[in-house]
Order: sequence, then structure tokens, then C-alpha cells
Amino acid sequence: MQIGDLMVQSGVQFGTSGARGLAVEMTDRVCYAYTLGFLQYVAASGALQPGGEVALAGDYRPSTGRILAACAQAVGDLGYRPRYVGRIPSPAVAAFGMAQGMPSLMVTGSHIPDDRNGIKFNLPTGEIMKEDEAGIRAQVVELPVGAFTAEGAWVPGAARELPPEDAAGYQAYVARYLDFFPAGCLAGLSIGLYEHSSVARDAFYDVLTGLGAQVDRLGRSEVFIPVDTEAIRPEDVSLGRQWAASGQYQALVSTDGDGDRPLVSDERGEWLRGDVTGILCARYLGADGVATPVSCNTALEKSGWFPAIRRTRIGSPYVIASMATLVGEGLTRVVGYEANGGFLTATDLTRAGRRLPALPTRDALLVAIALLLAAREQGIPLSTLAAGLPPRFTASDRLKDFPTELSREHLGALNSGNSQNDLKAAEVLFGGRFGPVVAIDNTDGVRITFASGEIAHLRPSGNAPELRAYTEADSLERAWEMNRQCLELLAGWRC
Repeated sequence: MQIGDLMVQSGVQFGTSGARGLAVEMTDRVCYAYTLGFLQYVAASGALQPGGEVALAGDYRPSTGRILAACAQAVGDLGYRPRYVGRIPSPAVAAFGMAQGMPSLMVTGSHIPDDRNGIKFNLPTGEIMKEDEAGIRAQVVELPVGAFTAEGAWVPGAARELPPEDAAGYQAYVARYLDFFPAGCLAGLSIGLYEHSSVARDAFYDVLTGLGAQVDRLGRSEVFIPVDTEAIRPEDVSLGRQWAASGQYQALVSTDGDGDRPLVSDERGEWLRGDVTGILCARYLGADGVATPVSCNTALEKSGWFPAIRRTRIGSPYVIASMATLVGEGLTRVVGYEANGGFLTATDLTRAGRRLPALPTRDALLVAIALLLAAREQGIPLSTLAAGLPPRFTASDRLKDFPTELSREHLGALNSGNSQNDLKAAEVLFGGRFGPVVAIDNTDGVRITFASGEIAHLRPSGNAPELRAYTEADSLERAWEMNRQCLELLAGWRC
């Protein structure tokens, strides 16, 4: 069986962050086969020796334990040793695998609803790239005869349990930050930690309190909550303001489900956008090279803080590739970030003789610490820190349950290859709502710039059947009004 054929048959395909699909489609058979394909690919490259270890971790979705067990069985059946490091953040298992020189995988659907799930695959050197995805798709795997039912579940007695949990991955992730930042550097700060169902909640608590902060644990849930840092739920907006109303917190911090995308609010409980936190974090770390997707706020360029900037397609593999290009150009403090706030480092960072090893995969914890320290060292609240950026504001939201092919069909009319026709089509779509169209960028989706300098960016999600709209303007109110109008127009495409 070829993995590429199975992806088509099952509906579980590669998106921007690993394989994703409905939990019911991610059967034991599918997850077992995908793990075989991944490991065969890694072994063929020489990065996994016979009898080697493979790290596994997962989030708190109800389907995660079952999928982890199927992945672990595949590891064992190929003659490797599954090392289950528990329910820890995606960056934690990736960092642990890199430090130990072993491949790893994370069972998570990130921020999407819990009727879906996914598997993120990491090489011993970091995330798989797009060329690696092609190599995994090409793998032909053999499944054990009679091990699965017609529905793809294990037949009774065919599956083994997960191995005992090893805390080494969690401990290494916490130590990564406690060893880099000065002891007591957050002393005197009062932080609200919005825990919900994030697998990063314990790591955030241990690191922030370990650095001296007073941390209150808020909103813990044993039921999975799909917190999306790019499209913040109205109830999370209300919670942020409610918790901040007492005036006792300098900030609120949280993440999405697998802990690779930060959610940070100022002292007023206003959640900061990920492409704002990315700029502020990059500046605090003294970056000389920054890679970020085309969808992110243009305050990055307008700030004038960074000698080299590269814009990419949306998705961490593209950011990682662009960071590698910057490193190849001789830059020594290279970072990247996405609109969701996930922050990546391509080079080791040093401060006061301490070293933070590179972690070229999305991380949330570094962002939270950096923003808290940046505000503290300048003696200003987080709201003032964010206000120091050039006045460019972004808004984003999405239409759920919007077929990807339908999105591509309509967006294709704005990407004909004839620039004049595309400009006219964009003006027809928006009906003059935002003024004349002066440029279209098709790097990823369709990014439309109007004569006013305002921007509307339309793109199908790479992880779920959703159509996303990003808008940028000189005021937050205008950005959200543009976003509302975009979604109103796009909803008409369902007809």
C-alpha cells in the first residue's frame, strides 16, 4: 500500500502542519500506516538506525490516546523503540528529539475542533519539510495481515498499550527556559494563566513561577476547547477582559491546544495578535534576520528594526526554509514567526553568557517570556509596548465548513496570470467597498492591496475546510470592519 493512495482514500492528508483529518477517519490502520511510512523514510535517509528510539507525545483531545497507541505499535513492529514522553507541547517533543538525535511525532490537531486530529512528524533535525512530505507519500508499507477490522480498528488482542511515560522531554523543555533566562527575572509580576485544555499549561506554570512570577491558574478545562490564536473566540475575548478587570495582572498568557502558538494579553485583557507579538519578540531577542509569511502585519518592515526580512508562503516549512536562506547569507540571529504567533529560531541565541539552542519549529513559551521581560525592562505596560509599533492593524477570521476546492475555484478567478484582468476581477469582487485595487500578490492565496494602503488577503486553510480572510488597515476598527465585509462577500460563494 502506498501512503499517497491511503491519504486520498482516507481523507487524512498533509496540511501546513502535518497530517490532519477527522478523528473517525484517522483510524488505527491509517495512523499505523502513516507512522510506518514516516519511519521508513527516515531510515532510508540514514537518520534512524536499527533499534533506535522514536519519541512520541500528544495533546488532550479524546482521540489522542488511541492514535498514540497505534503510532507506538508501528514503531515497535518496525524494530524501533517507542519512547513515550507524555502529553507535552509540540515544541517540547521536537526539541527533545533534536537534542537526542531521534525522530519524533506529536499527535495533535492543534487549534481545530476535537472531532479532528493530526500527526506532526519531526526528523532528528527538526520539522519535516515539503520535500519530506513527498518522500513519505511515496513510501509503500505492509500492514500486518488480519490485524484490523473492515472499519480500520484493531481486532481484539492485536494492539499493545503505550509504553510507560518518560518525563525527560517535559523536564528538558522547562529547563530550556529556566537555564537561559536569569533567575528571578519575572519576580514581582502577577500573571494570569489561561489554561483551558492546552497541553502546555503545566509547562507555562512551572517556567513562569520558576522565573519568579506570581501565577494564577485560570479557566482550566478537562473538556477540549479549540482555542485559535488567529481567530479568537468571542468567549475568550470576554474572559480576557473579565480576568483583567481586577487590575491585578500585568498580562494574561495562554496557548492553543498543543502549545506552539502563544496567546498573550496586555494588562487590560486585550489579546495581542500573533504577528504583533512576533515583531516584539524578534526585537527583544535582537534578531538581524526575520522570516514571516506574507499574511503578517507590515509593521515589520515599517519598524525599521531588522536588517533583513523575508516574506514566505503560509506554513512553518516555508518559514524554516526562508530562515535557512538568511543563515546562509551570513546572518547570526535569525528568527521567524507566523500570524498565529508561533515563533521559531534558526540560530542559537546568547545572553549574558547563556545559550538558548535553536528551535526551528513553532514555540509559544519563548514569546510570553520575551514580551514580559521587554515591558519590564522598559518600565512600561504591555499595552504601551505594543503601541510602540507603527500604526498598522490586522484582523482575521474564517468561514468554517467551507470546502477547500470551492475556495480554490473562486480564488482562481483572481489568479489568472494576467495582472490587469486580476485587478479588474478584484475590483468587481469588492464592488468598490475598499477603493481601487493597485496590486495583487499570489504568493499564498490572494493578497489584495488597495490605493489607500489597506489590504485584504483571502486564503483557504491548509489544515481544515475553512476559508480565511486577513485584513490590514491603519486602525483596528477599520481592519475589523473590512474583515466583516470580506466574510460577508465570501459567504456568498457558498451558493
